[in-house]
Amino acid sequence: MTKKLVLLISILLVASLALLAADASGKWTFEQPGRGGNPGRPVTITLKADGAKLTGSVPGFARGGGEAPPPTQITDGKVDGDNVSFTVKREFNGNSMVTKYEGTVKGDEMKLKISRTGQDGTPMTNEVVAKRGN
Repeated sequence: MTKKLVLLISILLVASLALLAADASGKWTFEQPGRGGNPGRPVTITLKADGAKLTGSVPGFARGGGEAPPPTQITDGKVDGDNVSFTVKREFNGNSMVTKYEGTVKGDEMKLKISRTGQDGTPMTNEVVAKRGN
């Protein structure tokens, strides 16, 4: 009887924690700051949460006015309560660029810290607020 009770309580606890997790699924749009004081541009990322696993994509950006590459799939996506994190790895002319996203979700707002290494090797961090759209 005690083993069954412990099992039942464990199942209820896990289920209640899953209900407390923020829903990170959807299309999220934020303003990407421009370089050198230039105007920013809107960026829409697509995320899908499945329990603690987060999948999705971020758009590719055209360089030099050309056609934008296809979206890049995120990796290492995680949801832990209201916290989300994921990584985006891109290749440019044989060089690899890794961008890390970490943030919190509250309703239809997600605060993100976006970190990457600049071309000169210095760390770069942006903080943005993304809004969930349709």
